[in-house]
Parts: sequence; C-alpha cells; structure tokens
Amino acid sequence: MQLNKVRTRFAPSPTGYLHVGGARTALFNYLFARRNQGSFVLRIEDTDEVRNTADAHDAILDGLRWLGIHWDEGPGIQGEYGPYLQSQRTEIYNKFLSKLQADGKVYEDNGTIRFRVPVSDIVFKDQICGPQEINLRQLGARAWDSDEEKEIEANPDFIIRRPDKSFLFHFVNVVDDITMGITHVLRGEDHLSNTTKHIALFEALGAVPPTFAHIPLILNNDGSKMSKRDAGAGLQWYQDGGFLPEAVSNYLALLGWSPKDDREKLSIEEITGLFDFDHLNRSNARFDLEKCTWLNGQYIAALTPEKFLAHASHFAPGAPHSALALTQPRIQRFTEINEWLSPILDDEYPLEEKAASKVTDKLKDTSLLLDLAKHLAQATAWKEAEIKQAISETAQQHQVKPGALMLPLRVTATGTAQGTDLMPTLEIIGKDATIKRIQKRIATLFPNQA
Repeated sequence: MQLNKVRTRFAPSPTGYLHVGGARTALFNYLFARRNQGSFVLRIEDTDEVRNTADAHDAILDGLRWLGIHWDEGPGIQGEYGPYLQSQRTEIYNKFLSKLQADGKVYEDNGTIRFRVPVSDIVFKDQICGPQEINLRQLGARAWDSDEEKEIEANPDFIIRRPDKSFLFHFVNVVDDITMGITHVLRGEDHLSNTTKHIALFEALGAVPPTFAHIPLILNNDGSKMSKRDAGAGLQWYQDGGFLPEAVSNYLALLGWSPKDDREKLSIEEITGLFDFDHLNRSNARFDLEKCTWLNGQYIAALTPEKFLAHASHFAPGAPHSALALTQPRIQRFTEINEWLSPILDDEYPLEEKAASKVTDKLKDTSLLLDLAKHLAQATAWKEAEIKQAISETAQQHQVKPGALMLPLRVTATGTAQGTDLMPTLEIIGKDATIKRIQKRIATLFPNQA
C-alpha cells in the first residue's frame, strides 16, 4: 500500500435494506476517495448471525451498484487486505486481543473482556464537528438504572468481547480500519459518541487513528427523525419507483454537501471535483422527497431519445415508442408513464368529470364538435398539417379562433383536459379511432342532443 494514499470505507450490516442515510455515507466515502485518487473499500459487518440475511446482503451490494458506487476492494473484488466480511476475520481479532492482553489493557469480567479506558482526556478534531475533548472514565462513571429510576455508579471500562467470545462493534471496527489501512472515515453524526472509544483503542494498539468527519443527520422535511417507514427512506423504493440512479446520487450528495453556488443538478464528475471537507455542511440535512422527484424529472428530460426509450420500455412494455416519446417532457418518475399513456392508448378511457365540465361551459351544443368530426374525416393523410387544416376549416365555419377548438378536441379525443402534445397524440390514436372517440363523447357531453 502506498504511504499517505487516501483509503475510505463503507461498512454496512446486512440486517435490513439500504437506508438513504447509509447510501449517502457510502457515496460520500466513495466521492472523497475518488477526489483524492484513493481507494474505496466495502466491508460487511456480518457478525450478527441472528439478524443477518442473504437477501439484505445482496440488496446492499445491488443498491450500491445501482447508484454507481463501485468499490475497489470488497465482496467480489478481493484485495490485499481481505477478507472483507467480519465473520471471516475472527483470527485477526484474536491476534489484536492478545496484544491488548499482553499490554494489560483489557481484563476479564464475568466472562466478558473489558477494555481499560484511559484516565486522561481524549482529544481529537473532527473535520465537520470541530474539536472534541472527552474523558471516558468520567463519562462512563454513572449510568441510568431503569429499575431504580436513578443514576448509579457504573464501570466506565467498556466490553469488547462477549462471554460467547463474539466481539463487539467498537473493537472489530477499529481492528478492521487498522488492518485495511483506512485513512479517512466519513460517517453519520450519530457515531460521534463512539469515536472517543475508537480513538482510545487505536492508541492502545499503537496505531494512528484515521481522520474523522461526522456528517450531519438526515431529517424529514418537518425536522423529525427519519423513520424506516417514511416514503423514500429505503434505496429500494427509488429502484422500484422509476428514479434514475444519477438523479438519486445527485440528490443524496446535496444532503450535507454543497457546491457553494446555486447549482442543484450536477454530474457525478462535477461533484467529485468539488468534494472536500470545506464543501460539507455543518447543519442537519432536510430530506425533501418532492425536490428529489423534481430533480429526477430534470434528469429524465435530459435523456437522449434512445436512453429514454430504453428506460421507459421497462415500465410500459409493449407501448409504441412514438407514444412513449411523448411522455418524456411530462413525467418526473418512470412509474408515471402509464398515467399519460392511458388516455392515448385506451379507447375506453373514461371521460374525466372536470374535463367534461370545461367543455360544456364553453359549448352550448354539439354543432361545433360534429362539424369538427366531419372535417377530420375528410383528411386524406392523418398528419399534423392535415389535422390542423381540419381545425382551421371548422373554426372559420363557426367564426371562432382555432385555439377555441383545442380543448374540446383534446377532451373528446382523450377524455382528459391535460395530456401530451395534441397533434402527435392524435396521430398515434389514428383517424378512425379519433373520430369514434369524439362521437362517443359528444353523446356523453350532450345526452339530450345526441
């Protein structure tokens, strides 16, 4: 390993889906490594045999790949410092425990192994939260007894190995960072309280601690803590919900990082080029699903026609490409495609009540629509120019502007007042189907005149 080479890591537990907070942590470590021409390591903290699942393990890896986060070392990419699953590293942990035992820095307590916390203050500088100075012996000298409902004297020395000889998070996390040469740790602010314990272990093992940067938490838009049940909390929700990975990674980057200007839509290359501690925010991020959805719409609108159709076809299999293409400027998520396609492709699409009211408020009787249907029927080629000509002739006949016919035509042809561009929409519906729809809906709009 090169000296001073930046090495970051993401260390999820395969006990559940990948939360957006975890995805952001992975992204930030990935970006920092790329910004500094370093390496990004993925290791799996799978020591909880009861809660671990293979499905969760696979979902984490699939989610990271979907976001475009590619690890340099980790599952499937063996490097010099593996294995990368904690369940396969017990021999390494035992070796480091033996060192602490030989130095008298741990002791046995009713089957557990406790680490002797130092007497002196532990001082370190967090790159985001600033200088920290904590005395673990004083901090852990008291604890809350729920049975007695009062504070009691407590042992400040913390457990690093259970009676069943399984190791706790604090110890294995530090040993892994040492043996994998991790130089920088970017993680959620909720881990800040653990860092003092970790630094004490680093120093007890004769190792230099990595540089720490604790990222502000992600809160809901109302300031409440984000729950696993909240919409958009899990990465799988975006994978299934018609989002582009580029848009999601862009939005996640904005949760705690800023380019220091007004830009919101940035490529991963642009973000990487600016990703450093100076651009990380100090305050908690507010998660705004509407903004994320809007940003996704910006990415969809910018796709080439070929790329758009490749994505869209997965959500509306069998739909004509010409119809799919009309939805591109309208949707913010690919799951919305069928809402826009139904009025075009479904001859039985119901006449929307509000749309019908808009037509009957404008027209007193069926004459304009009946004449429009006649002129449309005379079109020899069902193309935009001929359709517009039929509209123009009808408008002249009734002494109105052609624009006055657009809403009645759209509503009777599609059943809705809002939709894709009208002329190409009518081309896709077809001449005969358009006329039949108009005639059918005339009868619905004016039942007493039909």
